[in-house]
Amino acid sequence: MNEQFGRAGTALRSALPPPRFFGFLLVLAVVFAVAYGVGSAVGPVAPDMRGSDPESSVGDAPGGDSHGTHGR
Repeated sequence: MNEQFGRAGTALRSALPPPRFFGFLLVLAVVFAVAYGVGSAVGPVAPDMRGSDPESSVGDAPGGDSHGTHGR
């Protein structure tokens, strides 16, 4: 009976990715969470940065929407 469970455990272990993979995913998730938190706390990094709301016309250039590109 134990041989049957031993084979099933071995087959299951060989089907799963190695534990290092899960560790890497955990580290990656923590790095992204910290980066998101810092970005949220600091705010926009560019002056005049606006959201993508098309209804907002505050600061639009006359004659078109340059979005601060200054002719580029």
